[in-house]
Amino acid sequence: MRLASIAKYLVIACVLACGMALAGCAAGPSQNMTEEQQANRAYMSQVNEAMVELDANLDSFVDAVSRGDVVNMRTQADNANKALDKLESLEAPETLADVRKSYVDGTSKLRKALDEYVSLYTAADKAGDSFDWSTYDKQIAEIQKLYDEGVAALEQGDKTAAEA
Repeated sequence: MRLASIAKYLVIACVLACGMALAGCAAGPSQNMTEEQQANRAYMSQVNEAMVELDANLDSFVDAVSRGDVVNMRTQADNANKALDKLESLEAPETLADVRKSYVDGTSKLRKALDEYVSLYTAADKAGDSFDWSTYDKQIAEIQKLYDEGVAALEQGDKTAAEA
């Protein structure tokens, strides 16, 4: 089913973004770090935790999609949204304000894409054979574009953090 393959793509893209966030936190500990560096590291560590949680929730979401379990799909999308909320609510040090802005932009777009995906899948499931498949490709393309923009914003945040 096309919906399941799109969901798998969504998870792969998010995992890539999560990997980039991990790279931003990979430097080893140092006793000579300034308070600013410690604050930056703490923020990026919290970002990493939220990304790991998001990744796990998206895996469960894809599993629900592959089983055609609309109720569990909504539950897992809600769980993913909680991880996105956590990421969005993190307070960044002043030096990482641009990073946080990218993450907030990305989480907003990812949240909307997930919700629209569940709505489309639910409508298709409810309508059965009477679903208007003539608009499906356009709707999926719009959802995918929004999702890609969200992932790009997260990646931009990671890139900005790595350069900080």
